[in-house]
Amino acid sequence: MREARAEGALAMAGDAFASSERRGLGSAPRDAEDASPAPLVVSMAMGYGHLRAAHALADALGTEVLHADRPPLAEPQEERLWAAARRLYEWASRTSQLRWIGGPLRRLLDAVTHIPRFEPDGDHSAATRSVRALGRLVDRGLGHELARRLTERGAPLLTTHFAPAVAADEHRRGLAAAGAGPNEGVANALPAIHCVVTDADLARAWVGRRPAETGVTYLVPSRRAMQRLRAYGVPTDQVEKTGFPLPDELLGGPDLAVLRRNLAARLVRLDPRGTFRRLLGPEVESFLGPLPEAAQAGRAPHLAFVVGGAGAQADLAEPLLTALAEPLAAGRLSLTLVAGTRREVADEFHRAARRHGLEPEGVEESGGDGSLHVLWKPTVDAYFRRFNRLLAATDLLWTKPSELTFFAALGLPLVFTRPVGVQERHNRRWAEHHRAALRAPDPRHAAERLDAWLADGSLATTAWNGFLHLPKLGLYRILQRVERGDAAARYR
Repeated sequence: MREARAEGALAMAGDAFASSERRGLGSAPRDAEDASPAPLVVSMAMGYGHLRAAHALADALGTEVLHADRPPLAEPQEERLWAAARRLYEWASRTSQLRWIGGPLRRLLDAVTHIPRFEPDGDHSAATRSVRALGRLVDRGLGHELARRLTERGAPLLTTHFAPAVAADEHRRGLAAAGAGPNEGVANALPAIHCVVTDADLARAWVGRRPAETGVTYLVPSRRAMQRLRAYGVPTDQVEKTGFPLPDELLGGPDLAVLRRNLAARLVRLDPRGTFRRLLGPEVESFLGPLPEAAQAGRAPHLAFVVGGAGAQADLAEPLLTALAEPLAAGRLSLTLVAGTRREVADEFHRAARRHGLEPEGVEESGGDGSLHVLWKPTVDAYFRRFNRLLAATDLLWTKPSELTFFAALGLPLVFTRPVGVQERHNRRWAEHHRAALRAPDPRHAAERLDAWLADGSLATTAWNGFLHLPKLGLYRILQRVERGDAAARYR
């Protein structure tokens, strides 16, 4: 999922519709007193993608997200290593987008995050540079504290990053080989390890050095990811297609009540001339019910321009504002520039807006009435919560094909900028295959292209395709898979 990719930083640092999706979600819940211990939800701050999935899961489980690269799971030496990797990753992500010097960096990042050409019967189980680098770190103790805590609590691991999963699994095998002594029985007591894959396709780095012996269960968002893991040597019964864990507040439970309500309003705003509704109106209403045409007709569509966790592509805001200044001033369009947790990016968004005679408002809890807003929050948790509320009223996302690719399942049409890293190229291909995304034009021509897409119904059609064809129930399937009785029961 993301700006340059965590596995690249690691290598360098270490040297169909909802009803069919709901099948299996209606079984009777277990008694809360019979429920297994709550999973330990673990991720890492290598871009927003891993963290965004982890926060959706932790919120549903009523727990917190622990960082494998920070205390209490990381000892001081381990924390310093991951901090260096993160700094390198963020620098490489931003620098790879520069016009003159970015090319060599992009090629380097592509090399260390390589995804081989897919062959149905291909064998790509051999360890790569990234796999060997992580293995050396595990041999030096990476993940030892995590494995100890899992054993003490008797809780399964639910992680959205490959490094904690691989490290915990390797330590389990090491403990099993040790046999007697102070570690006796620990290996067998170590609970299940679940790894949520956060891209439509994935590099070999997601699997450890001995894939045929792995104890990790992979929960994947796409059929290609499932096929890829099998090619990497993971046993078939340890790979399950669940879908990406979208936030419950944007779904509204397995019946998708909130999603349907938001999508019904969005389709009206994205179809000002009624082109899409004249063609597919009866079909749409059979899924969503009557559309709120009286309440939404004439309302300006809301565009969100979103940068990644490393701040890559923030420079696109300037030409985008140049093109959209007139429709923003006239009230024909509403725009939120999303800086995430990067204050320097938010400050630059404010300066760019003022250079175009626009006065942006901060996105506060109550929202604002202006046509231009900037969303910045000091913490990841606060940012994700506010961003989810923003998405409920957003009509299209202008972003790179990061983990937000999977949010097209909410009926949010995606306008993709250039991908950063190999995984994002595969994410883009996956979304475009399902006709849930469009390619971003030169930002200088954004106003003309948006007008054309609104007039001919392209944006509404793209939103509808994402809703119909992409998996929406990943959150609930994962909750069932980890068998947390009291939490999973709330979503059945």
